[in-house]
Amino acid sequence: MSSHREAPEISKDPVADSTDLYAFVSPDAPTTVTLIANYLPLQKPDGGPNFFEFGDDVLYEINIDNDGDGEAEIVYQFKFKTTIMNPNTFLYNTGPIQAINSPSWNRVQTYTLTRVDHPGGHVTQLGTGLACPPCNIGPLSTPNYLALANAAINSVGTGVKVFAGQRAEGFYVDLGAIFDLGNLRPFDFLHNTFGLGGLPFSPTGDPGVNSTPTYNVHTLALQIPMNQLTANGQTPSDYTLASSVIGVWTSASRRKVRIFEGTPGNNLDTGPYVQVSRLGNPLFNEVVVPMSKKDYWNSTQPVNDSQFAKYVANPELSQLLPVLYNNPNPVFPHLAAYNAGSPNRADLVAILLTGIPTGVITFLPGFPNFQNSMGNVQSDMLRLNMAIPPTAPAHISNLGLLGLDPAGFPNGRRVFDDVVTIEIQAFAGATLPLVDGSFTADGAAGVVTPGLTANGSDLTARMTENYLSAFPYLGTPHSGWNAPDING
Repeated sequence: MSSHREAPEISKDPVADSTDLYAFVSPDAPTTVTLIANYLPLQKPDGGPNFFEFGDDVLYEINIDNDGDGEAEIVYQFKFKTTIMNPNTFLYNTGPIQAINSPSWNRVQTYTLTRVDHPGGHVTQLGTGLACPPCNIGPLSTPNYLALANAAINSVGTGVKVFAGQRAEGFYVDLGAIFDLGNLRPFDFLHNTFGLGGLPFSPTGDPGVNSTPTYNVHTLALQIPMNQLTANGQTPSDYTLASSVIGVWTSASRRKVRIFEGTPGNNLDTGPYVQVSRLGNPLFNEVVVPMSKKDYWNSTQPVNDSQFAKYVANPELSQLLPVLYNNPNPVFPHLAAYNAGSPNRADLVAILLTGIPTGVITFLPGFPNFQNSMGNVQSDMLRLNMAIPPTAPAHISNLGLLGLDPAGFPNGRRVFDDVVTIEIQAFAGATLPLVDGSFTADGAAGVVTPGLTANGSDLTARMTENYLSAFPYLGTPHSGWNAPDING
């Protein structure tokens, strides 16, 4: 999660595994939008001798829909090339890497960035031979990692910034609890436990355990002027207009044919590219799509997502919550009664598939006509209303719209948004009254959480460690030399 190893086949192919996607108005450059796509999940910082890198044989794409048809009008493509500088050493580096072009770095990776505009497929090469930084190995190998990373921030085109390289993992989740049959630690004492007794649960619940605080990822980050993303070429200023909204998803593709040559270690990739991974909204394939269709979902395009709408309108997780949490009394009785009828979760369909239309959310300060929809085409995309500015620091909530913060998920997604809590509360029925006035949400729906970001001090600590205030916003990757224990 949010999309780490979420399907059987892509879990075997980490360099093509899209883990998280972010889209937000840049807080320090508010006429631009930042798009971040992460790959290679769950990287241990001390992962030598073969450190992590992008796949030279993978086509990485960040796709933008700006007219609501569920198809990409703009695609940013990343293609990588790895060069071995010294073929006679086993070392990643033969001395300190003190500059991005240091001769001590033995396995250098560069990339080409291309923009493709549809219809017509007009191609603009924005940069070639752009440098990635090395991985953050340790104080001898990468003594000034911040300088190396900053040197890899490139300006291309007109006002566009790009970065491709290792970053600290910004996503937080209690994987151990969630996938132990939904046993959320703050509420474990209310779980039915399937009749198993003697479990070491606190009578008032336990704090969440973040599974990813010490891991790194590989990041593709773009900061783009808004007028280069809109269909009319204008910087949006009216949040009530559909033209102010873009839909974003990331995808990774491989060549259709791989031929293993007779010489071991050599192979030939040929043929057209075939998509093997994609990601729009967090947790979509992870939690909504059933196991038998996860690999298939990764191969499809957002424009065809109406075939998955039934899983959104009556999600398995919403059915499970009342069953799992009923000790000693039902925790979600209203949701259970609703599920017993003919569920039609129009709230979740809006959040995940169409964007939220005007009139559903009328309580956001300053934005009584909030919307982030481009129409009725059902497609899993991260939708961002670019005319809604970044929230002032004093009013930021990592619960996004649920926390009365219009600049947060599901209006795009910022690096610190607590998307797991937001989506669990939505699945639990917290957002259902917005579209069904006859439904009253259970009290637990608005407080159920994995327990990782329940207070401001925790968010502040995480922002200090794993986030930056400027591009590329995700923090300096953890050093292999200082690789902390997960509970350290």
